[in-house]
Amino acid sequence: MDTTNAPQIIEHLNKSLNFTPFVTKWIPGTAKFVLCGQPPKANGIIEILQLNKTELKTISSIEQPKGIKCGQFLDNLFAFGDFDGKLKVLDLETKKTTFEVKAHDQIINSIDTCFNIGAPEIVTGSRDGCVRVWDPRQAAPVVSLEPIEKDVIPDAWSVVFGNSYNDERVIACGYDNGDIKLFDLKQNQLIWDTNVKNGICGIEFDRKDIQMNKLVATTLESKINVFDLRTFNNGFASLTDEGQKSTIWGVKHLPQNRDLFATQGGDGALNIYKYSYPSQRQIQDSEGKPKGVIGKLELLNKQDVCQQPISSLDWNADKLGLACLCGLDQTCKVVIVTKLNLY
Repeated sequence: MDTTNAPQIIEHLNKSLNFTPFVTKWIPGTAKFVLCGQPPKANGIIEILQLNKTELKTISSIEQPKGIKCGQFLDNLFAFGDFDGKLKVLDLETKKTTFEVKAHDQIINSIDTCFNIGAPEIVTGSRDGCVRVWDPRQAAPVVSLEPIEKDVIPDAWSVVFGNSYNDERVIACGYDNGDIKLFDLKQNQLIWDTNVKNGICGIEFDRKDIQMNKLVATTLESKINVFDLRTFNNGFASLTDEGQKSTIWGVKHLPQNRDLFATQGGDGALNIYKYSYPSQRQIQDSEGKPKGVIGKLELLNKQDVCQQPISSLDWNADKLGLACLCGLDQTCKVVIVTKLNLY
């Protein structure tokens, strides 16, 4: 890895916390971000931090009955899932709950939202093995994907929306047994599944608001799996890379460039990758049918930023290279990644 002209990862600001953070998200259009987690007394906490020139200042704090494991913005509202299986939607300005439901029997591990086209929806994945899609205007789930076998129930670790253009929409689900499932919400059916042998800690489309293009899944035992979703032929073209010498807790694509993404290392390292497309994304197989061709993955740079796993990372949609992250060492940081405009 030649780092001469590579992006540089610079720690700009940091703050010690008195709780374990699991979620960090920029508040859209502002210099503020949300931190969520669980204090020692096992309740939940939502803190709003303001980015100043020389410090991170906590400007608001909202307590919740149970610890918060995951969260995502639904337009200007904040949706989150807690350790008791409850899904809530909160107005951060008024601190009022606009939607609340007992979504799962156990902890909600992962959440994502979609509101660019069509009905606003929330998808949740839980330790109870269920993945459910919610419309915050009604109490019952729109879709509920239940485990078939009740004896050994796979833990739904990661869920995400994608392919949200026109009236299309899919969800990708990652499980602790290595299963990845792609479910079409318009057709109301499973359209693809595979197994990568290691639990899926993080999963993300390169962009959720376009025709599905690429999907990245990170796993236990340091694996990064990239799938080209443009051409289906008994599956999708894919590659597997051993990205870090630890569990990779998550993946976040750069909003300004969908071919760049960062991974959250279980060793506290932040890695920056670039995906390059092949000269031909599609060829003909032996039967004359179109077959996808996978590209290459390049590690641009890496930096140890936490002493324990990076539990959450979020890129700023307005400022290229600006990111907030938090770790299980009870710290949150603002980092700047330079030279991303060169890729």
